[in-house]
Amino acid sequence: MKAIARFSTGRPLAVLLGWIVLVIGLQALVAAVGQDIRDTYALKDSDSQSALDTLRASFPAAAGDTDTVAFKVTSGSITEAQGEIEAVLADIAKVDHVTGVVSPFAPDAVGQVSPSGTIAIATIHYDDQAYNLPLEDVEKVGAIVAAANSDELTVGVAGQPASRLTNPTVGVGEFIGLAIAGVILFIAFGSLMAVTVPLISAIVALTGALAALSLFSNLDPQSTSSPLLAVLLGLGIGIDYALFIVNRHRLGLKAGREVRDSVRASVTTSGRAVVFAGLTVFIALAGMFVPQIHFLSSLAIAAAITVAFSVAASITLVPALLTLYGHRVLSRRERAHLAETGFVPDAVPKPGRFANLVERRPLVTSLAALAVLGLLAIPAFSLRLGNADQGNDPVGATTRTAYDIVAEGFGPGVNGTLVVVAKGDDLTGLATKIGGDSDVASVQGPIPNGDGSAQMLVVVPKTSPQDVATEHLVERVRDTYIPQADVAAHVGGSVAGQLDFTDAIADSLPLFFAIVIGLSMVVLTVAFRSVTLPLVGAAMNLLSALAAFGVIVAVFQWGWGHSLIGIGEGGPVEPFAPLILFALLFGLSMDYQVFLVSRIAELYHGTKDNAVAVRRGLAEVSRVIIAAASIMVVVFGSFVSSDSRIMKLLGLGLAVAVFVDAFIVRVVLVPAIMRLLGRANWWMPAWLDRILPHLDIDDNASAGDGHAVASQGVGQESELVEA
Repeated sequence: MKAIARFSTGRPLAVLLGWIVLVIGLQALVAAVGQDIRDTYALKDSDSQSALDTLRASFPAAAGDTDTVAFKVTSGSITEAQGEIEAVLADIAKVDHVTGVVSPFAPDAVGQVSPSGTIAIATIHYDDQAYNLPLEDVEKVGAIVAAANSDELTVGVAGQPASRLTNPTVGVGEFIGLAIAGVILFIAFGSLMAVTVPLISAIVALTGALAALSLFSNLDPQSTSSPLLAVLLGLGIGIDYALFIVNRHRLGLKAGREVRDSVRASVTTSGRAVVFAGLTVFIALAGMFVPQIHFLSSLAIAAAITVAFSVAASITLVPALLTLYGHRVLSRRERAHLAETGFVPDAVPKPGRFANLVERRPLVTSLAALAVLGLLAIPAFSLRLGNADQGNDPVGATTRTAYDIVAEGFGPGVNGTLVVVAKGDDLTGLATKIGGDSDVASVQGPIPNGDGSAQMLVVVPKTSPQDVATEHLVERVRDTYIPQADVAAHVGGSVAGQLDFTDAIADSLPLFFAIVIGLSMVVLTVAFRSVTLPLVGAAMNLLSALAAFGVIVAVFQWGWGHSLIGIGEGGPVEPFAPLILFALLFGLSMDYQVFLVSRIAELYHGTKDNAVAVRRGLAEVSRVIIAAASIMVVVFGSFVSSDSRIMKLLGLGLAVAVFVDAFIVRVVLVPAIMRLLGRANWWMPAWLDRILPHLDIDDNASAGDGHAVASQGVGQESELVEA
């Protein structure tokens, strides 16, 4: 870190130009070689994948995904709009990769006009799975459907391919969040120049990370959600990491240190904490590879690339900018004080109300904080994993329009039909058994393939795709009806595939939690030379995660306040959301743990007084943690304005978790517990201390870098505590 600090402060223009060249070079490479951004959900050895493989081999025309186009007239009969509907379907049939369109008015059409005569549906057949289709072709279909809407005819399109029309993008809300973050930085620093440092660092790092992600996608296709996850994470932690270094540098300047000396000290102290914080995020993201599902792995890769660029920019670009800015990162008043006296009077912050409360009533504050966390976490124990259907899409989205029309005209089950397929077996008996199920609306088939070597059933449930009854129906078909019929059949379709996806993730959760929590504790044990602090940190992070999950369940599953953020009345929580949320929450929570405890550890090593270290550390770091957390809450919260339900979920979950973690856990609960534990905070068995590597996170081994500022006011502080 010292070498990096010396280079960045010694050649600041070279570092700045180097970053500019790197980012422009990466963008140029992307323009030259392109990118491969698409979703893949293949699940090896799953029943739904076996069904898809059989369809591809025996029913190639049915192996591609389908969309449903729904039409509803505002008055009269749907047959009166037949000419208009047929023209729309003819245009859709001309789109590339569309192999056929089944009109509701075709002579052999069955059950495609509602009993009321006001609704009709058509089926679009594609030649491949949804996420292998070129997006521009899916968008052409969407444009044709959108243009067909009129005062007399409402049209929508739903299905797996159509779901790509609601892929998340960066919108106005995210830019507003970034602007508010700038305002918070100005309030915290009082200097416009200081505000620009974290913003420039975050934007440069994010631009480079997105380009690197695009290049990497040519080696391994990346999910369509990966770029937006990178934006969400890059803006949050990019500003956060830089903020801590800028804050430490400002303290150094106000204590009278020379610019380069202050910057170098900041990098070798807060910069080390940034590196360790980034490492904890990497460890948390590693757990997302456990399920061996490409979709999750691509999100983890996107997040890891973003974190790597954010850390690199924080420890190189930030010190270069700070060196170039000189004393202008201080406010005018602070610079005037510095010119007159050689230091700024508030260089050592006085303990605030939180610090005083923790000092005097650690047990009471601990219990109060735990009570709040417990109350927020209650809904989390009702968490139900599953896939919300398109009935939860924003009102006005073409997928939501089609879903509602189909449910009104034919029942919600038509939105999530099951496909049962088998080679070499007669499915007549199985069709009879499934048709007798109380949750089945109808069974079509057996439908043989061209040479009679395979048969297929199309099962329409009575309940919606996200209804738990539909999941139970899939389980009964697989576990009861197929064995009773003594056939080698497989159940496919979107509902069955999503159920297999959920099961695969659920099976991996124990190992995922063990890896994330275990490796993070190892890193923190090495960093802080303590067994107690990593245990406390892990426990606190779990509480923060439970509180965030509780809010997610209340809003997205129970439907509390759903209309305020533009989602449906409630549905299951996407199975991958807890993994993504927990990985990011655990990593970001460890960030604040590292920033807070590293400063307390630095003070403790300088004073050997736990009470003073906790009190001073909280007084110094709590303000910047609250400022950093406020920025993260605003940035993450801005993603609630996204059109994507999962991005709304992740944005709200991360915003709540960061708020809880910063305002309750880090500035109240952790310091209170550390005050109660006393010297036990720093306990480590001698044998463990000998075998673990020594990594100096708080730079207490270097004389003069961190402890000149750290030791200021300690004597007076000790006297106050003793009194």
